[in-house]
Amino acid sequence: MPAIDAPTQFIETNGRRLAYRTIGDGQPLLLCTRFRGNLDCWDPAFLDALAVAGFRVITFDYSGLGLSSGTATYNPFAMANDPRDLIEALGLREVVIAGWSLGGIVAQVIVALHPTHVSHAVLLGTTPPGPLVKPAEELFFTTAAREVNDFEDEVILFFEPRSPESRAAARRSVDRIAARTQDRSPPVPVEFARANLSSDHSAPIFPALPVLEALRTTTVPILHIAGDHDIIFPVENWYALNQTLPTVQLLTYPSAGHGPHHQHPEASAQHIAAFVRTTSRRAAAT
Repeated sequence: MPAIDAPTQFIETNGRRLAYRTIGDGQPLLLCTRFRGNLDCWDPAFLDALAVAGFRVITFDYSGLGLSSGTATYNPFAMANDPRDLIEALGLREVVIAGWSLGGIVAQVIVALHPTHVSHAVLLGTTPPGPLVKPAEELFFTTAAREVNDFEDEVILFFEPRSPESRAAARRSVDRIAARTQDRSPPVPVEFARANLSSDHSAPIFPALPVLEALRTTTVPILHIAGDHDIIFPVENWYALNQTLPTVQLLTYPSAGHGPHHQHPEASAQHIAAFVRTTSRRAAAT
């Protein structure tokens, strides 16, 4: 079943109802979505390509947002309860935990706090914990806080506006996402999102030194996929940690922004599949 037709399912766990969708068969790959994201913010071409590559692809809405019940929060340590509980409620094993942007922060918390739940981690356009060598651009904060983001905003936020190829990829991705017209998840309330944007735009968004220390000592293989011009989470902050994060691999697309997996959905899925197939915790520990 293609992602565009995947029905929304629900599971009761720890006092709230989590909404999720699943396609494909194979090793489970659980995707944590971005800031202001819901079930319908993933490019179906990326999800379908992951399923073709041999994964059981699972997307979900965070507690209190979209179609899930419970208390909404953008505290990544509290948000990590959602993928943890979903893994346990669905009886998943050897999970590839993946996350985009804010969801990538949540995935790092899972690696730090619940490493036995996962086999690999895939981070998409996100930030490492701790201090940064390059801050976010002001353009992100003004664009992300708008009540409604039009196509030009999508290009600014997730692609590379200066590249005709990236703009064309943005048009294709936006059209694919819009093709699902039924059983859609409600947007994240703009007031909630705005309230969770930091007022100090120069400060690290994820100042969690214990998580950074966990990444320095983990045996979980980690892949980070980025664009070379990410206006919110510059990839330079990952390269600054070279030789200090022993299991982290970095893949950077040229002329791409904060949504590299939407600009290159099939290639990103193939890279992820190759990464999972060729790395293991046992190999990382030796």
